[in-house]
Formats: sequence, C-alpha cells, structure tokens
Amino acid sequence: MLEVIEKLLLLQDRDRKILRTEEELAHIEPERKALQEKASSTQSGLENAKLKVKQLETERKRLELEAETLKTKIEKYSIQQFETKKNEEFRALTKEIDNCKAAVIKLDDQQIELMEQIEAAQKEVATASKVAADAKKLVDDQLTQLAARETNLDKELEQLTANREELAAHVDDSTRARYERLLKHKGGSAVVGIQHGVCGGCRLKFPPQIVLSCKQDQEIVTCPNCGRILYYTKDMDLAVSD
Repeated sequence: MLEVIEKLLLLQDRDRKILRTEEELAHIEPERKALQEKASSTQSGLENAKLKVKQLETERKRLELEAETLKTKIEKYSIQQFETKKNEEFRALTKEIDNCKAAVIKLDDQQIELMEQIEAAQKEVATASKVAADAKKLVDDQLTQLAARETNLDKELEQLTANREELAAHVDDSTRARYERLLKHKGGSAVVGIQHGVCGGCRLKFPPQIVLSCKQDQEIVTCPNCGRILYYTKDMDLAVSD
C-alpha cells in the first residue's frame, strides 16, 4: 500500500471519529429540549387539573352566594307577610317565597353536583401531581446523564481534534486538498477499498485495468464515477465478480 494511502487512512479514521462525535453532540440539544418538553407537558397537565378545581370551586361559591341571597329574600318576604294586612299582597308574597324556595332547592342540587365534580377533580389533581413529580424526577436524572454525556463528548472531541492537523500535515498539499473535498461531500468515506472489483463507496464495477492499477500501488487511483481514492489490502478479493 502506498505510504500516502496509509497516512490518508489514519487521517480518515480520525476524521470519522470526529464526525461521529460531532453528530452525537448535535443530538444533545434536541434530546434536552424533548426531555424538558416532556416535564413541561406533565406540569401543564397538573396546572390544568388545579385550574379545573378552582373553576368548580368558584362556581360552587357563586351558587352558594346566590342561594344565600334568595334565603335573605325569603326572610324579608316572610317579615312583609307578617306585617301586611292585605290578602292580595299576602298571596303575592307567598308566591315569591315559594319561587325563592324552589330556586334554593335547585341551587342546592347544583351545589351537590358540583361538589361531586370537585371531589373527582381533586382526585385528578392528586394523580396529575404524582405523574408530574415522577416525570420531573425521571427527566432531572436523564438531564443530568445527558449533561455528563455532553461533557464527555466535548472532551473526546477536544482530544480528537488536538493533533488532527498534525496528521493532515503528513499528507502532501495536493492530495490533502483532494481528500478534504471528498471528506466534505462523501461523509467520511473519502478513501475506500475495492472488493470483488467494485468501488467501496459508490459500488461501481471497475474494468480490470483499474483493479490492476490499484493492486500495483504505484500511484493514487481514484474511482472514475465518484472520485473517491481507492486502496487495496491483501485480504481483499480483487477479482471482478460476474
């Protein structure tokens, strides 16, 4: 194998590790946001459950106040009945009292129904509270692990890039420039082996002369289709498959 190919393979191995680490780092923030949204969602569920209880309590108090107002009217009408000496006015007050009493009964029934709803809603709050607490604990643990993973990946990337330029400097300028272009466009597969007479990158089937040129190790050989730099090792089957 050409010495320059060996150097390129070392450089490519380093670049692949760098790319893989950068890709993992790129997924950290989306993962963090997804976890935070998960915790926020369960907390929103809890807040909505609490709001429902508050709204029901407000409505119950409104009905209670309305019932108290009617009861006050009943007392007022009863006093007026006691004071009046006119039968027609007495009957009219009786009718008002009966109407108020009927309204109070209806309001009491509505309050009972609301109290049942409040009890059910309070159970929902208890359930939502547990779900939110469990989710927060789980998410906090996962965020801690994610932060540690991010720190480790940052350190790993720093170590990988520390002497990357030193490895690249061992390759001549022209070949390195070609490699860098391929690396940018081929996703870490700039230098590929050939197996059964096909390109390890684009899978193009080579004519025999390209396979032989690669085997002779006298010059850099590239794929006529994708432009990748080719190499071979003795454990590769160079025979062109049918």
